[in-house]
Amino acid sequence: MNRLIYESRQDVHKITLDDLPGGPEAFEVATKFCYGIAVDLTAANISGLRCAAEYLEMTEDLEEGNLIFKTEAFLSYVVLSSWRDSILVLKSCEKLSPWAENLQIVRRCSESIAWKACANPKGIRWAYTGRPLKVSSPKWNEMKDSSPSRNQPVPPDWWFEDVSILRIDHFVRVITAIKVKGMRFELIGAAIMHYATKWLPGLIKEGSVFGDEMSCSSNSTGSGSSSWKGALHMIVAATKDDPPTVQAKDQRMIIESLISIIPPQKDSVSCSFLLRLLRMASMLKVAPALVTELEKRVGMQFEQATLADLLIPSYNKGETMYDVDLVQRLLEHFLVQEQTESSSPSSQSCSDKHMYEGTPRGSNTNAKMRVARLVDSYLTEVSRDRNLSLTKFQVLAEALPESARACDDGLYRAIDSYLKAHPTLTEHERKRLCRVMDCQKLSIDACMHAAQNERLPLRVVVQVLFSEQVKISNALANSSLKDTEETLYQPMIPNRKTLLEATPQSFQEGWAAAKKDINTLKFELESVKAKYLELQNDMESLQRQFDKMSKPKQTSAWSSGWKKLSKLTKMTTMENQDNIGSQLPVVAEQNRKTPRRWRNSIS
Repeated sequence: MNRLIYESRQDVHKITLDDLPGGPEAFEVATKFCYGIAVDLTAANISGLRCAAEYLEMTEDLEEGNLIFKTEAFLSYVVLSSWRDSILVLKSCEKLSPWAENLQIVRRCSESIAWKACANPKGIRWAYTGRPLKVSSPKWNEMKDSSPSRNQPVPPDWWFEDVSILRIDHFVRVITAIKVKGMRFELIGAAIMHYATKWLPGLIKEGSVFGDEMSCSSNSTGSGSSSWKGALHMIVAATKDDPPTVQAKDQRMIIESLISIIPPQKDSVSCSFLLRLLRMASMLKVAPALVTELEKRVGMQFEQATLADLLIPSYNKGETMYDVDLVQRLLEHFLVQEQTESSSPSSQSCSDKHMYEGTPRGSNTNAKMRVARLVDSYLTEVSRDRNLSLTKFQVLAEALPESARACDDGLYRAIDSYLKAHPTLTEHERKRLCRVMDCQKLSIDACMHAAQNERLPLRVVVQVLFSEQVKISNALANSSLKDTEETLYQPMIPNRKTLLEATPQSFQEGWAAAKKDINTLKFELESVKAKYLELQNDMESLQRQFDKMSKPKQTSAWSSGWKKLSKLTKMTTMENQDNIGSQLPVVAEQNRKTPRRWRNSIS
């Protein structure tokens, strides 16, 4: 104070300390301390008082036991040994940047919280907030503490709720310290998801991510206009008076910070959480490098995704309703990850920060089949969009290898839906669309539907009919083989009465149900046989008509008959001239008895 008056070089009746950390409250406590008035040091005022003492230069050079020494002792021996006081002090440091950062208050509190969070839950003897029934930010004066008891064990996630009230930069510091201590990555991921659901309301409910108030706005005490200028680009807790643009900027910073601290191991967070985070990142225009990193994380566990999470809207005007390009990139990351795991099954190097560690997949084939069903469902959903181009549909459908689909019924439904929504496609475009489907992989029901589908090209319908005929032939061959096997094993089965008497009641009920199913299958098989015979008859009739139409024109039977008649007449005339005298009565008698042969042949 003396130096400030001296440097002003004029009569000073008023000194303004605008940049004093801690504000008027800290200055009042420091003034009372100077005049020997007893002051109470608490977790609520210790951080501000420590920064104010540093600003006012209340060091040991002037007097022993000055305010800096007193506050440092209280921080070291009282605050850092208490779980709740460490949280409170770290929360109060939000308004003291950069003083609290330079005085190592934030670092020491983060280290203390990390040590206690990594402690064995069985050894916890301090009070903690615990997980509430509903997602809301607690106020410290309204919380009901959960004390550990002998009857109720401490859950592993006991520290989630207390840590989630911190500002994002302090939360990042705590999580980073916890990682260094060696906590399990599943717990770290669960803590990140708990924090995200509290601070990002749009992550767990549909609609706009901007509300009238952030879910944690009750935690920002004092003026909401206080700025924070630190090494990390994090957020200031928003108040209800902030405009939506400010909230969007804050949420973008939260998302970018959370992406950077997600553990690299697979399954540390759920795929659904990653996709919802990716949806908000696309909407809020997060940094492209972080979006790419998040897409790779989704590709690692893409087989766990659901259709609802994949339907991410496209936020670029004039394009498709859903972001099909994003799903295409996710699928490419999944295939690259699958190829990497199959080519190098050994554990990956930890030195490369872009290569993720994680538990290996149980079966690559099963994962690809699940992804294939997911992609087929996604194509069926997005095919109703009239702005979806044929090229995008075809590229996404052909991205997976042929071995990923054991049955193409889902792909056929997507193609049929696309043809319904795009009736103006040309014949060439429809043929090109149907090339992505293998007719031999269609079920009998799908074949019957496709045979009657007028939207499909004629060539595709013929291929479907041929594949259906082959399947029916195979089914009939298998059924006849089963019938012969049943006749071979028939003498070994005793009569029904003795079999039922020696069988328990539960087995008898199962036998009755199985017999009913067998009768149903027999009836369906008979109907399939009838349909097969009908199709075979139709095919034979079509074949006869085709053969008749394809034969070249030949001479008719009438013309050949007249030629034979003319030859026969000439021969008869010559014989009559040779034997006119001797055989005339005999010939006349024969002509009266029987008519001429050539007239019979003509008739």
